[in-house]
Amino acid sequence: MKIKPFIAVRPPREIADQVASPPYDVVDTEEARKIAEGNPHCFLRIVRSEIELPEDTPAYDDAIYQAAASNFERFKQEGWLKPTSEPAVYVYRLQQETHAQVGLVTVCHIDDYDAGRIKRHEKTRKLTEDDRTRHVDTVNANTGPVFLTYRDHPVIDRLVEETQNEEPLYDFEASDKVRHTVWEVREADPWVTAFAEIKNSYVADGHHRAASAARVARLRRDADPHSTGEEEYNWFLSVLFPAGQLRILPYNRCVKDLNGMDASAFLKEVRNRFSVTEADKSEPVEPGGVCMYLDRKWYLLSWEEIPSDDPVSTLDVSVLQDRLLHPLLGIDDPRDNPRIEFVGGVRGTKELEKRVNSGRAAVAFSMYPVSVDQLLAVADAGRIMPPKSTWFEPKLKSGLLVHELGPKR
Repeated sequence: MKIKPFIAVRPPREIADQVASPPYDVVDTEEARKIAEGNPHCFLRIVRSEIELPEDTPAYDDAIYQAAASNFERFKQEGWLKPTSEPAVYVYRLQQETHAQVGLVTVCHIDDYDAGRIKRHEKTRKLTEDDRTRHVDTVNANTGPVFLTYRDHPVIDRLVEETQNEEPLYDFEASDKVRHTVWEVREADPWVTAFAEIKNSYVADGHHRAASAARVARLRRDADPHSTGEEEYNWFLSVLFPAGQLRILPYNRCVKDLNGMDASAFLKEVRNRFSVTEADKSEPVEPGGVCMYLDRKWYLLSWEEIPSDDPVSTLDVSVLQDRLLHPLLGIDDPRDNPRIEFVGGVRGTKELEKRVNSGRAAVAFSMYPVSVDQLLAVADAGRIMPPKSTWFEPKLKSGLLVHELGPKR
């Protein structure tokens, strides 16, 4: 793995908690407006810049990307974001109740991504990848980090432990009770050496951010006849966490209709494919089962263990897709089908009940979370998980550390 220290564009310590925002893909436009209301420093004005435009502005309008770039420049002019004088890497700790995970903020090279040394487990949606590519290219910066993981390494563990004894650059608790602590590390050589021993890392969260960063780099290489591969646009902002510290929550599903069936007929068809029992719990307690909410009742759908060497086909999300969502409900490609919605496990199963009870959805499915070992096995096999299989929590903040791509040529 190639990493290096970088010049970060970052907020002054006294307003860091005001600048820091959720990632662009965790909130919708209306939620972003509410979060940013009354806070001129909020970084959502850059990553969800449509909140400052008229509500009838078409999605993906040119004005959205221009507003993002203008706001980024304004934040720098106002001093709400400032470039550092020296390159550095950063240690970033997330603390949520008793869970803590500590990673390294750095920049990774797109050659590692293109060569498969940074492994993926999801395909991207073209519309979203196009959107983020335009955003990165127009703003001329990676505004949010790609969340990478790697198999635990004792030398890196020691470096992380030593750094946490120092005075932090940022240390604040966000409104969701997650504590964010960041340390600046100017002496990056030991980290560069240690990560050179890591053969592979894995995209845990941020497949669209990684793909868009790589696309922008390729575009600029093509336009630059003197490119050496070391220009700043060849590097993208990343946070690398050891796999042993990660926590994955389920990614649940809601479907808007029953594909022409009423609830009774649909339930009968489900019973032909699964062992179905009424449930007093809304979450499966182990792999090999899915909880279904239909007609104000919870059911447990279970099946016998599937013997297979394929790490994808045995995933609960795959079984649900292959046996029910596709054949019964007609969800052929969940990446693009507008009849399915994905609900992060952090919202809880009450959110599933709310959507079905209100008529927004006809049926909902509560999943058991994919394990980190399953994620790594799928990526190592060069396979792809069904979309929205993993929800990582707690979430990183955007806006604390930004990576600029250098002058356009």
